[in-house]
Amino acid sequence: MALHITPSFEALEKLALTRDADLVRRRLLDPRLNRGRGAQSNVSGRFERETREAVDDGWEQPESELEPLKPFETVEHIERARSIITRNDSPDIGFDRSINAYRGCEHGCAYCFARPTHAYLGHSAGIDFERDIYVKVNAAELLRRELADRRYRPRPLAMGTNTDPYQPAERKHRLTRQILEVLLETRHPVTITTKSALVVRDLDLLQPLAELGLVRVGLSITSMDRKLSRRLEPRAAAPEKRLEALRLLSEAGVPTTVMVAPVIPALNDMELERIIDAAAAQGARQAHMILLRLPGEVRDIFREWLLRYYPDRVRHVMGLVRDARGGKDYDASWGKRMTGEGPYAVLLQQRLEKARERYGLTGSLPALRTDLFAPPRAEDRQLSLF
Repeated sequence: MALHITPSFEALEKLALTRDADLVRRRLLDPRLNRGRGAQSNVSGRFERETREAVDDGWEQPESELEPLKPFETVEHIERARSIITRNDSPDIGFDRSINAYRGCEHGCAYCFARPTHAYLGHSAGIDFERDIYVKVNAAELLRRELADRRYRPRPLAMGTNTDPYQPAERKHRLTRQILEVLLETRHPVTITTKSALVVRDLDLLQPLAELGLVRVGLSITSMDRKLSRRLEPRAAAPEKRLEALRLLSEAGVPTTVMVAPVIPALNDMELERIIDAAAAQGARQAHMILLRLPGEVRDIFREWLLRYYPDRVRHVMGLVRDARGGKDYDASWGKRMTGEGPYAVLLQQRLEKARERYGLTGSLPALRTDLFAPPRAEDRQLSLF
C-alpha cells in the first residue's frame, strides 16, 4: 500500500534519530511505486477541496498476497498556451522575462523550488510534479507573435527558470529547439540554465547565437557523487555528462557558467570547490551557487526525501538550514532567499569567492547584445496597399 507522511516533521526528525528504519519507511510511499522519482509522497494540492491519503492499518500482509503495484508513469498534457513570455520585477535576479515551454519537470529534483506551482493546476507538488508534464505545443508560435508586437523592446529571455527546458519531454517535442530557432532568426538574446546534456544537441543554433553575442548557458551541477546525484535528481544527466556538455559548449565558443545549485548543508556543501574546479577545467567562465530553498510544499517533500535516504542526518541538515534562514526553514526575503544569512551562509560565500579566485573565474561575461534585434514579420490577414 502506498503511504506518505502525515505526522509533524518535528516528531519524525526525532524518530529518525532512533534509527528505526521500518517505522520511517511506513510513512513514505512504497519504493516500488516511485522508482526513478525524487518525491516520496503525493499529497493532494493545497487548493483542493478534499484531500486523500493512504494509511497503514498495522495489518501487514505477505508480499505474495499484495496486489501488483503500478508505478507512477509520466503523463503528458498537451496545452495551447495564451502567452509565452513571463515577466517579473524581482530585484534579486538578473532577468525580467522568461520562457517555460513545459510545466512540471520529469527530472524529479526533490528540492525543486518550482514544485508548489503545480498546485495551481490541481496537482500535487510531489509525484504529480514529476509525472504530469504540460507541453505548450504552440510556444514558438506565441513567441514569434509576441516579439512582433510593435511595443516589444528586447531584453535577455531566461530559459530554465521554473522547469528545465531540456527535460526528457524535449527529446520528443523539441519546443526548446523551436524557440531557439525563432531567437536566432530575430537576433534576440537568451540565457539557458539546465541539468541536461541534451543541450549540446542544439549546438548548431547556440554557436551562431554565441558568435553574435546573444547567448549564455549555465549547467547546474549539484554533486560529483553519482549516487547522491541520482538520488537528488533521478532523471537528470549524470555529473560527468554535464561536465562533458560544458566542455563541448565551451569549445564551440558558447559562454558557460557552472551553477552549484542548490548547496545543501551537511550533504553536498563539502563539494563546492571540487565542482568549481571540475567545471573550470572544462571551460566554464563563471561560477555561482544558490543555497537550498524550501518554499511551500518543498519543505515537506525535501524532508521526506531526507527521511528516506539519510535519516541519520535530518536534524543536522535542517538545523544548519535554519541557522542560515533566521531560525526558519525558509526566508523568502529578496536578497536573502538565494544566499541565506548568518555565519554558515557567510562562510559559504567566502568559500565561493576563494574558489573563483583559485580557478580563475573572477571575470565577468560581456553583456548580451540587444541592438541586433530584428522583429519577425507579423502575420496579418489584411493585404498591404502597396
